[in-house]
Amino acid sequence: MSTIVSLTDATLDETLNNGKPVVLLLTNGDGLRGDFNAAFKKAADEHSDIVFAKLNPEDNPQAAARFQAGSKPMMVVWHNGEVVARRSRPWGSDIALVLDQLKRALAEQQSTDSPIQTEKEETTMTNANNNAPVTVTDDTFQQEVIDYSANTPVLVDFWAEWCGPCRMVAPILDKLAQEFGDKVRIAKVNVDENPGLAQYFQIMSIPTMMAIKERTIVYNQPGALPEPALRELITKLIELEVPKQEEPNTTNN
Repeated sequence: MSTIVSLTDATLDETLNNGKPVVLLLTNGDGLRGDFNAAFKKAADEHSDIVFAKLNPEDNPQAAARFQAGSKPMMVVWHNGEVVARRSRPWGSDIALVLDQLKRALAEQQSTDSPIQTEKEETTMTNANNNAPVTVTDDTFQQEVIDYSANTPVLVDFWAEWCGPCRMVAPILDKLAQEFGDKVRIAKVNVDENPGLAQYFQIMSIPTMMAIKERTIVYNQPGALPEPALRELITKLIELEVPKQEEPNTTNN
């Protein structure tokens, strides 16, 4: 049977760099669902090839900053120098989803040459942050989405914890964020925690996907899109040329 390892700032790097995938739970014990606890322990018992670990972010500020962890429980899957998946306030069902993502990442690694993977060593956390969905709030939406879209297109996922279809789409967005890298940013807005944005954009159904490029909304549609449709949407968003608005003519004729 596997053991769930307790980590600290001092032991984190050694565990992350041991060659095995790591499923890390960052929590102070508050807000952790019972179904997740049971699923986490069961997965640790069944997968001896994966390190399952816990870390209290309140006692380990370096790890908390590294993974952008707060008071809410967060699960991070780490492999080969980068974050493969992450879940805030995870449910028991999230265990199977992130393990499936990890399985796909391992399969992709086996089909590529190792030198390609080792190129990331010096920029591990930069790549991890750039190639993972970004959590956006009422206060940061202007900077992280609108202003950011001036140079890089942004796909915004409006979601909520209780929304089953949202949780089905989440691992797909994680995968696509890794796949497209810095060509597109994927942002996530929790409508329960950010009612201002939900009201402003009149989000009536979730998940809703909104695409923004050059500070212009070019796509806005509710519904849980399948992976091929989301991939096609992102591809078209990257290639899309947004018409330039003509400057007003202020000269007198």
